[in-house]
Order: sequence, then C-alpha cells, then structure tokens
Amino acid sequence: MAKPGWILVLGLLLACGCRPASDVRELSLAHFLPADHPLEEAVFTPFAQDLAELSGGTLTVRQFPAGALNSSAPAQYSILLGGVADIALAIPAYTADVFPKTDLIAYPGICKTTRDCTEAMLRARQVLEPEYQARVLALWSNAAPVLLTRNVPVRTLEDMRGLKIRVSTRSAIPFIEALGASAVMQPGPVIHQSLATGVIDGVALSPSGIVTFQLHEPAGYLTTWLPASGLPFVLLMNQEVYDGLSPEARRWVDEAADVSLSMAGAIAYERAGAEGLRLAEEAGVEIIDLPESEKRRFERAIASVREAGLARQVGDTTAGEIIRLFEGAETGGPPPRRR
Repeated sequence: MAKPGWILVLGLLLACGCRPASDVRELSLAHFLPADHPLEEAVFTPFAQDLAELSGGTLTVRQFPAGALNSSAPAQYSILLGGVADIALAIPAYTADVFPKTDLIAYPGICKTTRDCTEAMLRARQVLEPEYQARVLALWSNAAPVLLTRNVPVRTLEDMRGLKIRVSTRSAIPFIEALGASAVMQPGPVIHQSLATGVIDGVALSPSGIVTFQLHEPAGYLTTWLPASGLPFVLLMNQEVYDGLSPEARRWVDEAADVSLSMAGAIAYERAGAEGLRLAEEAGVEIIDLPESEKRRFERAIASVREAGLARQVGDTTAGEIIRLFEGAETGGPPPRRR
C-alpha cells in the first residue's frame, strides 16, 4: 500500500504538470573543432539553449568538442552512424565520394560569400538531404578560398605554374591543375608546418582557416581570389535517435534547427574570415588583389574543365542540374524554410 506522503507528492506532481527527472534526455554533440571555435558560440550553444528552452529543460545537449569522442574530422559521420554521438558536425568534402552532390557547392562560379553559398545549399536542400543516413539539422558554407603562399607571390596566371597547392576537397584538384599548379590534400593540422617547411608552396582555403591554422605565420603572400566557391558543413543527428523521440520532442528539435541555424553558421564563418584577413594583414602578409582582367584569364584557363564537369553523372542526376539548383535556376526564389 502506498504511503500517504508519496500519494501527496504524486498529487502535487500531477497538479503542477512537473515531469519526473527520468524524463530528461541528454543528447551528445560531437565535433573536432577547438572548444572556443566560432561555431561553438554561433551554432552549437544556441541550438542547445533553444532546445532546452523549448523542451522546458527535458531535452538537453552536452557538447564533446576538440575530438573528445573521435579526433578525426573525416570520421565524424561514421561515429554518428555508429551511435557514438547523437549529433555531429561533418565536412562532406573530406568524404566527397559519399556526398558528391553536397560537395558540388565548391564548384567554380557558384558563389563567393558565406551567405551566398549557404543560401545556395538551402535552395538545393531537398536534393542534398537524401545523401545522409541521418537527420540534417543545419547546413552552411564558409567563403570561397584565398591563396596563401610562402615565397612566390601570385599576381598572374603564370605565377601558378609549378606550385604545389594544398586544397580542401578533391573536387578542386582538376581546377588547380588547369591553372598550371599541382594539387594535394593534407589534414588541416599539418598545413602550417607543411607551408613553413616548403613541403607545399601554398594553401587554398577559406580566409577563416587563417585563424584556425595560424597561417599568417608561415605565409608571405595572400591572393584574395581564386576561381572556386565555398566548402560545405553539415550538422547531423542520428536518425534512429531522432525517430526514437516523441512527436513533441521531434518538433522541438526541428524548431531549434530551423533555417536560422544554418545562416548562423554562415555568419560565424563570415566573421572568422574577416578576422583571418585582418590577422594576415597585421602580420605583414602582402595582400594581392587580382585585377578583373587577370581573373578572366584564370576563368578561361579552367573553362573547358568546368564545362566538361557539368555533364558528370552524380547519382540520379548530373552535376549541372545540381548546380542549377544552387544557382536558383530551378526554384526561382529564396531557400524554403523547413519545420
């Protein structure tokens, strides 16, 4: 028989609508970035705060930054699918064969700024999401890459010849080679040393990466334009975990992960990029702005490669058709909101 005291407590819980502590669910969010990375303040923490507020504290998020669950950036999608993390940040370009449609945002001529590239991805969201065996919470892009070199200033197309350039995605390799350079992929943590020791001649990456990898230290020159677009990022939730939530909890997750969360990622990289350029300039790195006539020469050099790539089959469609979605040719409007 229940004791009168427990009956009174139960009655009070029912009367006030309080939930027992066992109803509280904590989701793990893993990423490989430093704990003080701009995305922590702009994306991860606001998402956690919104979710806690919407759920009345019954659905919370605990972050595991700096590779606490797995330090490999390319492995983040795998740890999500394996249930090691409930939510994870992934960079599709690191495993472009798995996410070939998303990786196309880096294709030359699509976009330059973080906001334009992110809006392009959102326009194609319905085509991109099926690439993931997970719930897509947000997707955004950093800015188009700049070129940092140590000893050789790149002021003309001829200056690219013979240089060994580190790129962030394999899809950039044919375009760098069309400019007369050779392209290599290296993990982010080693590019500072590679540039400082001459293993590579230059690094093509978004200006936000200058801060992350302290590239203002080994670089002597920074060319502010290359014929390329941004690099994609996605915040994903394990699909089984999402499906296992109550309908109400899934609505909380969807509301906390609306379009504004994606744009917050874009704004974070916009600010980080401005900081990277400022840091380089203050360190004495020579900033080189190519004249429009020289940009056209770069574009002509990659034109045949770019045109041939549009016909490449990507799943059930072509690269050109995906790029038209990015550019808004098929939708004719801004990216839709998703609830």
